[in-house]
Order: sequence, then C-alpha cells, then structure tokens
Amino acid sequence: MKNIYFIGIGLIGGSLAKDIKQQNPNVVIHGISRKDSTLEEALDLGLIDKKATLDDIVKADLVIVSIPVDATVKLLPAILDKISDNALVIDAGSTKQAICKVVENHPKRRNFLAAHPIAGTEHSGPSAAISGLFEGKTNIICEVEKTAFKLQEKALEIFKSLGMRIRYMNPEAHDKHIAYVSHLSHISSFMLGKTVIEKEKNERDIFDMAGSGFASTVRLAKSSPEMWTPIFKQNKDNVIETLNEYINNLTHFKELMKKDDFEAIYNEMKDTNHIKDILNGIN
Repeated sequence: MKNIYFIGIGLIGGSLAKDIKQQNPNVVIHGISRKDSTLEEALDLGLIDKKATLDDIVKADLVIVSIPVDATVKLLPAILDKISDNALVIDAGSTKQAICKVVENHPKRRNFLAAHPIAGTEHSGPSAAISGLFEGKTNIICEVEKTAFKLQEKALEIFKSLGMRIRYMNPEAHDKHIAYVSHLSHISSFMLGKTVIEKEKNERDIFDMAGSGFASTVRLAKSSPEMWTPIFKQNKDNVIETLNEYINNLTHFKELMKKDDFEAIYNEMKDTNHIKDILNGIN
C-alpha cells in the first residue's frame, strides 16, 4: 500500500489521509478533486503529497472514495474500471444500498470494500481534517464476503491501526439503522435552526440568548447541504419512516402539554434519560 489515492479530500478523506500518513510515513498520498483549489489547500495543509487525476489511479495500491454519495454512485464503476487487479477501493459513504447495488455485477467487485466510518463534525473541506478523528469510532463494513480476502485483510489492518471498531452489516440494515441514529438528528438540527431563524427575526437576540443547549442541538445545521441532500435522497424511504415516528412523538408531547399532564411529560423524559447509559458504552 505505497501509493494511496484519495478521491475527495475534505473532513473524512483529509482526516484519513492525516492518520494513515502518520502511521505510515513512507506512503505517498495523492489527492483527486474536481476543484483544483481544494487540492492546493490540501497540499498547503500537508494532507496530500501530490495532485492527481482519475486516470492516474491505474498506479494505485489503494483508492479511498470520500465524496457525496450521489457522486460515488456515478463514479465508482469507472474507478473499478481503471484500477489494477491487485488494488483495493474503499468508500466512506453514509448510505450503502445504492453504492453496493451499482457495482454488484462489476468484474472487479472483489476489489471493492463498502465501508462507513461513523465519525465527523459539522465542518467540511480540507481545513476540517482532524488527527485521531477515528479513534474509538465504529466503522460499518457491508458485504465483506464480496471483497477478496487478501484485500479485506489489508483494509482491516488500516482500520485497526486508526483505532476503529469494526461492525459487519448488510446494506439494507445499515441504511435503516443509520436513518435513526444519524440522518434524523441532522434533519432535526436543520429544522430547529430553520424554526429559530424564521421566528427570531433579530439575529442579535439569537446570538445573545442562545445557550449551550441550543448551540449543541443546532450544531449539525452547519453541515454541508451538498453532502446531506444526496444522503437524504438515497435513503428517502428510511428517512421518511423515521420522520413519521419522530413527528408522532412530537405530536404526543404537544398533546400532553395541552392537557397539562406534566407528570406524564416528566415520566417520558425520565425514561428517555436511559439514552445516556447507552451512549456511555455497551460492553
């Protein structure tokens, strides 16, 4: 794995590049992006060693794809067309069904590993890259049995060297579960931000009165629409299902408020406090 090519060098790609380079100083990190300004920034930040184009990946030992999921679906077959027979391609997309489907019959399907490292921040672009972003984070791998065993081993070496925990899941289960624990939280954050902006017309009031609770809840509303719109589109059915359940819970809460049933509200919140035990870790 001497020549590593990153297609997309933002938060996820850039953070992976930083950590892989730190673990393996002798590798050469190549960056590919549709914007030359992105590559220039990545060079200045030391995230990549060289700029490259898609045609160059014939020389790749490893290709990591971390671009919006709609772009991944369009580009992934062409990437597999160009790589050598021994190269490994890993994607980092937040949806998996459409990505796995588009290459299911590709002659080099064995060279592809579908992955989703569940890590990130609300920031984007090369400057958002963080060392150690993946330490202790879960990496979901889908359809591992369709990847050549030797390439699986190489991928797992990289993931484990970065401190990731591995879980295996089929693409359908991944997309259903991730709609609840990731996609819904982003929608909630965006809509909370929208509600406050629409109703609190004075931006100074928002700035002065917003406490840490509001700031932490609305943090994800700063995320990139270019990245998240394709995610919602690809996972539309699961996202709608989660929204229906979320809206039902909000409506139920509102009805309890109307009835002045604050004992029930207390009990609902008390029961939901269990989420802190879950997030503190499961052995």
